[in-house]
Amino acid sequence: MSKRITINPITRLEGHGKIEIFLNDDGDVERAFFQVPEVRGFETFCIGRPAEEMPRITERICGVCPTAHHMASTKCLDDLWGVEPTSAAKKIRKLVYNAFTFEDHNLHFFYLGGPDFIVGPTAPAAERNILGVIAKVGLEVAGKLIKIRRETRNIIQTIGGKVIHPVFGLPGGVSRGINEEERQEFLAVAKEAVEFALFALGAFDDIVLANEGYVDLILSEGYTHRTYYMGLVDENNRLDFYEHWLRVVDPDGNEVARFEPHEYTDYIAEHIEPWSYVTFPYLKKVGWKGFVDGPDSGVFRVAPLARLNASDGMQTPLAQEHYEKFFETLGGKPVHNTLAFHWARLVEALQNAEAMVTLLSDDEITSDDIRNIPTKTPEEGIGILEAPRGTLIHHYWTDDNGILTRVNLIVATNHNAAPMAMSVEKAAKAVIKGGKVDDGLLNMVEMAFRPYDPCHACATHALGHTPLIANIYGPDGELLQTVRRDG
Repeated sequence: MSKRITINPITRLEGHGKIEIFLNDDGDVERAFFQVPEVRGFETFCIGRPAEEMPRITERICGVCPTAHHMASTKCLDDLWGVEPTSAAKKIRKLVYNAFTFEDHNLHFFYLGGPDFIVGPTAPAAERNILGVIAKVGLEVAGKLIKIRRETRNIIQTIGGKVIHPVFGLPGGVSRGINEEERQEFLAVAKEAVEFALFALGAFDDIVLANEGYVDLILSEGYTHRTYYMGLVDENNRLDFYEHWLRVVDPDGNEVARFEPHEYTDYIAEHIEPWSYVTFPYLKKVGWKGFVDGPDSGVFRVAPLARLNASDGMQTPLAQEHYEKFFETLGGKPVHNTLAFHWARLVEALQNAEAMVTLLSDDEITSDDIRNIPTKTPEEGIGILEAPRGTLIHHYWTDDNGILTRVNLIVATNHNAAPMAMSVEKAAKAVIKGGKVDDGLLNMVEMAFRPYDPCHACATHALGHTPLIANIYGPDGELLQTVRRDG
């Protein structure tokens, strides 16, 4: 019996990764590692460039969540030049961002995470994909999904110029407003988005919550971690995607920190391991205690489940109703069940849709007053918002001419890197026993990271944090040479 199992590549995620599982003599899991072998260099090659190029550069980190990087970078430039965007510009930004988060959440649920529940966690691999989902839910539902994603993405494309890498954010505002005809068109789409969000939550009820086996799986100890949680909240501690304060609660749900973006370095530090190009953020005041959970460990989580746990409610009425149902159904707050990220994601998508309706019902969003011109000499700026995958931090330093001298990016997948590693190992130990291994069980191991919706292209951007190791193989698979570069 082989004592080493490799899942390479892992599937249904953004970026690349692999899982290494090591068995003991009894065939049980001794250790499991969630490894990220890719590495990128955005922080390094941005140095020396004009800061105003960053909203167009950093969004190239990822083709799935470019709008998050574009918006965080734009907010960072606001701060760098000390300029507040106009009221209309902020509403246009929020409109685009809610449209993006709504369609991205639905992309993940139906295309990446959903097959595990809609098709089944141990279904044949060839069926665990969007085609398998369509076969289960029918072409009409698939048509609804495709239509609403196309229409919400059209909002991004109209205002941003491009849907994949938008180019509308400027320090102090935006480059393009919307007219009354567009407002009415977008408002109709936003109302459709609310209906689709309610439909998706209803489908979750019918497919997942009505299945006792699925509920048992969600609540099982193999997919549970008692960690800290972090997310942006407004002045009333309601979940916010765009601005305000970062709030941290402990595993019992008690607030332990509430701080402004400029204070993030007082609360967050990054740990490094030699076997991954991802850094592992932790709470400074608790400390790094390893890949363990509980109140004595500085490990925290971000993204939908974390945001619901860290907030006291939602900003919109229908989402608030489902927020309350979420915690009531899963046994109270906070919820520690990793697979519950999927449900939390749908609750958030409903708030995104409702927020679009609210923004588009405001006549001010068509105002021509869409930019304040910056005048301050730049020095240092910080932009923080909630990407679909969790808290996203952009931090830039420049000289007096606005040329970048240093860049720090901490993306959502970084924040969740330690929890993902822990989740993969715990799930592997729960489902692999006595050497029994098959494709379905290995997929159940992969199910431990999918709820986080990781984007490793975003998370492995920094050169110099860990050794860069390249293995060179011959045509017969023989390892010929290992090249290592430190620092």
